[in-house]
Amino acid sequence: MASLTPISQSQSLFNKAQFKIPPPKSLKNPNLGSDFLPKKFPVSFPKMTTRIPMKAAGVVSATTAEMPKKRYPGEAKGFVEEMRFVAMKLHTRDQAKEGEKEAREPQERSVAKWDPTVDGYLRFLVDSKLVYDTLEGIIEKAPFPSYSEFRNTGLERSEKLAKDLEWFKEQGHAIPEPSAPGLTYAEYLKELSEKDPQAFLCHFYNIYFAHSAGGRMIGKKVAEMILDKKDLEFYKWDGELPQLLQNVREKLNKVAESWTREEKNHCLEETEKSFKHSGEILRLILS
Repeated sequence: MASLTPISQSQSLFNKAQFKIPPPKSLKNPNLGSDFLPKKFPVSFPKMTTRIPMKAAGVVSATTAEMPKKRYPGEAKGFVEEMRFVAMKLHTRDQAKEGEKEAREPQERSVAKWDPTVDGYLRFLVDSKLVYDTLEGIIEKAPFPSYSEFRNTGLERSEKLAKDLEWFKEQGHAIPEPSAPGLTYAEYLKELSEKDPQAFLCHFYNIYFAHSAGGRMIGKKVAEMILDKKDLEFYKWDGELPQLLQNVREKLNKVAESWTREEKNHCLEETEKSFKHSGEILRLILS
C-alpha cells in the first residue's frame, strides 16, 4: 500500500502543471499513458488465501489414508494366532522349532536331558492342581461376563488331577501341600481376574493350550522315566482334543473382537509372565 501513495501524488502534481511526457516512439500501444502504466491496468494486491495449504493438507491426508494398516504376526487368522506366535517365540530351541529363547533353566532344556524324581513330579502335580482349581473357580464365578464363555470347555484338568493324586496315594506316596510356585501363581491369577480380563485370559490360553501340546509330551517322557509308562488322567480328555481346542480358540477370538488394539497388545505382553510362573512350577519335577 505504501508504494501507491507516491505514485498517486506525483500524478496529481503532473496533471496540475499540465506537464506531459510523450510516450516513446517505440511504444505503439495506445493504452499506455505518460506514466508508463496501462490506463486500464488495475492496481491491487492479491488477497491472502489458505487454498494452497489446504491442498497440501489434503495431499497429506490422502497419503496417510492410503498407508497400509500395520499387521501383527498371525492377526489375519484371529487373535489366538497372535497369542500363539508370541508364545512360540518364548520357547527355547530345544522346546520348539519356532523357539528363539536361549535355554537358561534346567526345565527349558529338552526333556530327554531331564533327571526327574517321583517326589518332584508329585510336587508339580499338586501345584498344577492348585492353579487349575483357581482357574476353573474364577471361570465359574465369572467376575467379568466374558469369562462365562469358557465354562465346561472339556479342557478342565482339576478333576483329572484329583484322580491322579489319589492313585499316587494308593501307591503309598505322601501327597505334599502346595508349594511357593503354585501358591504365588494362584494368588496372581485371582488378582488379575478381578481387574484385568485381557491379562487373565492370556494366562488362561497359555496354561490350557501349553498343557495340551508340550505338556502332553513332557508327561509321556516323564512317565517313561519314573512311572513305568503310567498313563495319568492329567493327559486324557473326554472327547476329541483337537475339536475341544478349536472350540475354545473360536471363543477366544470372539471375545477379543471387542478389544481395542491396545488391549490386545496388553494381553500379548502378559505372555512372558505366564511363562515365568508356569516354568517355576514345571521346575518342581526336577527337584
